[in-house]
Amino acid sequence: MNSVAKENYSFQKSIVIIGVILFVIKLAAWFFTRSVAILTDALESTINVIAGLFSLYSLYISGKPKDRDHPYGHGKIEFISAGIEGGLITIAGIIIIYESVKNILYPNTISKLDYGIVLIAVTGIANYVLGELAIRKGKKNNSLALVSGGEHLKSDTYSTIGLVLGLIIIYFTHIYWLDSIIALIFSGIIIFTGVKIIRKSLAGIMDEADQELIKKLVCTLEENRNPNWIDIHNVRFIKYGSSLHLDCHLTMPWFFNIKETKRESDKLEKIIQDNFGNSFEMFVYVEGCEDFSCKICKKKECPYRKHFFEKEITWTVDNIEIDKHHALKSSTHE
Repeated sequence: MNSVAKENYSFQKSIVIIGVILFVIKLAAWFFTRSVAILTDALESTINVIAGLFSLYSLYISGKPKDRDHPYGHGKIEFISAGIEGGLITIAGIIIIYESVKNILYPNTISKLDYGIVLIAVTGIANYVLGELAIRKGKKNNSLALVSGGEHLKSDTYSTIGLVLGLIIIYFTHIYWLDSIIALIFSGIIIFTGVKIIRKSLAGIMDEADQELIKKLVCTLEENRNPNWIDIHNVRFIKYGSSLHLDCHLTMPWFFNIKETKRESDKLEKIIQDNFGNSFEMFVYVEGCEDFSCKICKKKECPYRKHFFEKEITWTVDNIEIDKHHALKSSTHE
């Protein structure tokens, strides 16, 4: 397990421990009040703990080194973990709807709401802080498990805010049927969050292109452009948990020897490494330039140039993914 994987695993372990503590606090709040809205919040915390354990296990597996059976590593387990977490969140929302409707038909007596309000508010603040830290850590270390877990915790906070406001209204107005209405409203928010996480995990499993990642790559390449990199195309970015795999075709002067092409490839790799972290692999297929490449090539000292330089082609999200050499429209190669 590398240093980044250990960091993710250790952070997720803290999330699970704090999640158990918050679950106990919510149970205490429900015991004091007998509020169905608070009970639903406690039920969601049960899902938080279970999902946190799934994430913890997935981070442990994804941190294992590559082996013969898993040449790309074990990172995709994070997408499966996130999918399970999204499913559990959705189930929690459905359970909350059931409990709310049942409470409308067979209402419970609510008491000691002041205790419940204070305890639930404390858990909401804790979840928000923990969720924000998890999202930042996940984005920094490219961990979908931490990001999805953080989004889950923050969505729990938003529902808690509404819950606390609703409990305050009930406390002052004594309109107790609002308890179930509040629970119904926030069950919808919970289900929406669950479906969103499932969608993201499926995108990862299906190797859907991460547009934000591609945009960052394009900006990085444009800012660090090298005259010897005449063209870059057929770019593929694949995420395996916290690991990134980059494939691309890089066009260089055809007369470069192996040592020179290796030097230029190493430069490209270092730039990617400096901007995306160490947890990545890069496979560069080097191609020699063609006659039509001269018109977009800015290399000044070229003994074999056949055409004058006319215009530099700006690399964009759309054109670096195309499996085809770039050329000016006036060129015979289109």
